[in-house]
Amino acid sequence: MAKQSHTHAQWSSRTAFVLAATGSAVGLGNIWKFPYMVGDSGGAVFVLVYLVCIALIGLPILVSEWLLGRRGQSNPINTMQKLSRDSKLSPDWVLVGIAGVLGSFLILSFYSVVGGWSLNYTWSTLTGDLGQSSGVDVGDYFTTLLGQPGTLLFWHTIFMLLTFGIVAGGVKGGLERAAKWLMPLLIVALVLLIGFGATTAGFGEAAAFMFSPDWSKLNGGVVLAALGHAFFTLSLGMGIMMAYGSYLGQEVNLIKTARTVVILDTVIALGAGMAIFPVVFANGLDPSAGPGLLFVTLPLAFIDMPWGLAFGTIFFALLTVAALTSAISLLEPVTEFLEERTPLSRVASAFVAALATWSLGIAALLAFNVWSGFQPFGFNVFDLLDALTSKLMLPLTGLAAIVFTAWFLDSEGVKQELGLGPKGRVLWHYVSRYVAPIGVVVVFFNSL
Repeated sequence: MAKQSHTHAQWSSRTAFVLAATGSAVGLGNIWKFPYMVGDSGGAVFVLVYLVCIALIGLPILVSEWLLGRRGQSNPINTMQKLSRDSKLSPDWVLVGIAGVLGSFLILSFYSVVGGWSLNYTWSTLTGDLGQSSGVDVGDYFTTLLGQPGTLLFWHTIFMLLTFGIVAGGVKGGLERAAKWLMPLLIVALVLLIGFGATTAGFGEAAAFMFSPDWSKLNGGVVLAALGHAFFTLSLGMGIMMAYGSYLGQEVNLIKTARTVVILDTVIALGAGMAIFPVVFANGLDPSAGPGLLFVTLPLAFIDMPWGLAFGTIFFALLTVAALTSAISLLEPVTEFLEERTPLSRVASAFVAALATWSLGIAALLAFNVWSGFQPFGFNVFDLLDALTSKLMLPLTGLAAIVFTAWFLDSEGVKQELGLGPKGRVLWHYVSRYVAPIGVVVVFFNSL
């Protein structure tokens, strides 16, 4: 059966690309995962290691993945095939593209479950189920939700249908439109929540927890967790940024654009911490509560706020929007691959990708109830998917991408394409060839 011919889409502008790339980076990774990882991993010491990982490792790998995608002008698998062939390298480099597409598929399967939690909380605050709850009731609500596979499946399904609907619309009609209108609304809601946190008794303690490091808590596990989250929050090693880069024209300066995306992503992650931890400390809660931190602590803020029910509804709706902007980017690499390598249309490709991801997500949601006793390698299915991707697949795939860019592509051509001056060329040479790759390798093997 012949493959269908497709015209490769392009972003309409640099601004549209920045918003879409930031939308991919800014999502549940910042507002759901970053705060609970800070709580689990020693507070400020994790934050500082994370910032170093973002600057020295995350940013150059982000630039590398965009550059590879722009040169390949295709899905990550096709891109790595083309570039390795053009550079007369081993065809095994295609494994980088395969691992990226597989990583995005695995992550979206459990990410959609969390997106379903957010949808459920949006509905519950809208209907008033959480409006007058006590702290204990809020905790019980979340525990009860996790124990209901039918309810989890319903919201997981709704979330995947929304994701499919946006991705099926294409680059301009789907990805760009979502990013342009939805992310600014999330930022407004986050600023309001930080303002509320500043009025609580826990704000000073939260600031100390976030920005005054206790170096005794620094260990290999914290460093690996920070590195893994740097990859997760910037959507590295997932095929996403390579796919997004494939829609990018030559007029966009990759390093300046990456700097903008990284700054926006980091500011929002830190802001999420300063929105959530004041509530945690003001209510005497445990900052290391894990993945449920957001869904247990934030409702406490809404209960105590004037118009808290209305604000809670808006916040969880916008949290869902943030989840969607990341989810659509996770579905995009698989959709792009199917669209370009099969006779399927854009809509059909998005549907097949969404259906497969939704199916694996069922196993992830059952990990909290029916399959809670199934613990391969000491993890339930949800935690196993998280650990496999963020601590193994993403760092190694991102490492391979920057090694390929820095060591095997023509170095002069890369430096010219990045628009680097003499000092920038020297800095890029050492960071991309040595600092970023060695950082990934050292942290990875130290953890092992």
